[in-house]
Amino acid sequence: MMKLNIRAHDLGVRGEENILARLDELGLSGVQLVAYKCLDDVEYAEGSMTKERAQLLHSAFEKAGRKVPLIGAYFNPVHPDKAKAEKGKAIFKEYLTLAKDLGCDIVGSETGSYNGDPWIYHPLNRTEEAVSRVTETFTELCDHALDCGVNVGMEGAFGHVCFDVKTLYRAAKNTGRDNIRFIFDLYNYLDGSNVDKMYDILDEGLQTFGDRICVFHIKDCTVNADGSLKQCGVGKGIFDYYRILSEIKKVCPDAELVFEGTTGEDIPFAVKHLRERM
Repeated sequence: MMKLNIRAHDLGVRGEENILARLDELGLSGVQLVAYKCLDDVEYAEGSMTKERAQLLHSAFEKAGRKVPLIGAYFNPVHPDKAKAEKGKAIFKEYLTLAKDLGCDIVGSETGSYNGDPWIYHPLNRTEEAVSRVTETFTELCDHALDCGVNVGMEGAFGHVCFDVKTLYRAAKNTGRDNIRFIFDLYNYLDGSNVDKMYDILDEGLQTFGDRICVFHIKDCTVNADGSLKQCGVGKGIFDYYRILSEIKKVCPDAELVFEGTTGEDIPFAVKHLRERM
């Protein structure tokens, strides 16, 4: 059975007690956890999340019957500032080490951009050197994850190095590691040039990644007059979730669905919209 989750920091509250209360109000199963974005006592720094703190959060979630299907420790592995890339990698490894203490077995990231900040299109993203750098970094992460008995999640996006399904799959395959899982975000692969092919991209992703998809990010968007896309609350845009969920269910009947970027008053509407279509 499919489960509905949300990014914790999209709930508009902080601390596990408040997060769990909001999940209960909304009837959601759990959260994608980016700890340093939703806990006041955790920073984006090495050593900030401790084993004891992780176990405290896990205990609270377990008692409430809620889950953490994915830990987000997103960083830019091809950042032109190598110190930033190394810091991100070190923090990602810490979350791999602590994943089981947090009640999860997958830590995820996107594949980044040579643009640095923000992570948008850069010509070097579409080079073999870029794919090789991503592969090298994720191989190292997978080896650390293997020692911890957990998995690494990889996510593609149009403006990043792994800009389409094929490139993400190729980078993952080139690691030669079996403990990679995929975070599938249909909206991430779209722009004005291919939005009319969104359901072909959905099919390609489902057929390519199959049951190795650990999380589906649930988003929606509208199309501006100039053809560009603008993200909006789920159910208020062009995505046909009757069709999308039907296709997902054929490949991943127990899919973990995570609202990403739907906030505020848009959340209850989005939950109702998805529930009616599940």
